[in-house]
Amino acid sequence: MLQIRETAIGRSAVVMIGAAMLGLMGLVGAACDRANDPGVSESSGSRLVLVATIGMLEDVVREVAGDRAEVLGMMGPGVDPHLYQPTRTDVGQMIDADAIFLNGLMLEGQLTESLDRARSQGKPVFAVAEALDERYLMPADDTEKEFDPHVWMDPAVWARVVDEVRDALVEIDPEGVEGYRANAAAYRERVEAIDTYAGAVLASVPENQRVLVTAHDAFNYFGRRFGFEVVGIQGISTQSEAGVRDIERLVDLLVDRRVGAVFVESTVSERNVRALIAGAAAKGHSVVIGGELFSDAMGDAGTYEGTYIGMIDHNVTRIARALGGEAPDGGFQGKLGTE
Repeated sequence: MLQIRETAIGRSAVVMIGAAMLGLMGLVGAACDRANDPGVSESSGSRLVLVATIGMLEDVVREVAGDRAEVLGMMGPGVDPHLYQPTRTDVGQMIDADAIFLNGLMLEGQLTESLDRARSQGKPVFAVAEALDERYLMPADDTEKEFDPHVWMDPAVWARVVDEVRDALVEIDPEGVEGYRANAAAYRERVEAIDTYAGAVLASVPENQRVLVTAHDAFNYFGRRFGFEVVGIQGISTQSEAGVRDIERLVDLLVDRRVGAVFVESTVSERNVRALIAGAAAKGHSVVIGGELFSDAMGDAGTYEGTYIGMIDHNVTRIARALGGEAPDGGFQGKLGTE
């Protein structure tokens, strides 16, 4: 796992955070002594304090860490990690944390400077997606020099992230090894179960309807795993903008392929999706919004959809039903919309 620390920031572009960040630099030195003893936290007694950037990763860290850690999430429901800039609270939490977990692969680009600074002060920083073997990753573009960061969309790949989190926790807290291994194994089984459900439900979608059109390119791992053609209006990062020609090209695709539903995302504006629907209607083809999908963030905290399992369940069930497949209203184990 030492290799993870060494590469956690190296592949991310350095982005200036702003003058507000600099005023907090004096706090870093005071936190350094604590960083050298990650097994003890001032704010939680003997428990670790761990920070995770995105909700999907927060869920994994919390499940694997169990009662040995307090897990603080940085980005909540509806937050776009591609554009997110750290607040003063975020910076303070990173300074006080015993370890920081991020997805990596340039997903949290605006956090680069903060994470780089924490790492330089001896803070354990784990970029879990970057630690995966490259054979499990997908290229971000035709150059194949960068990788698509949305690995959570393939539960089989995300199960490997569970293992990375387990190994990271064992590294910083060896005394908890038995619990971490047991928790990871139990959580991995749940991830594998939702993967099996997803495969069965999505197989019911007619082959000619397995075209998933969404607001941005967050679902390529999903498409590879479950045999769907995936088309995003914007690119892998929401920092890219769709042009008129992009909209026109996708309208033609909807009309030519007789695609009946497109999907909005909880973290991306609906504007471009509605432009597609209007464009298709102008050419005599009716397209509906098949539902809202969770792409870069999960549902509300405290709900089933606010967990990784619930997020995938929601997406899979909505996609299958909207594109002509069969799925129970309540999804996997009947839990959708129950909390």
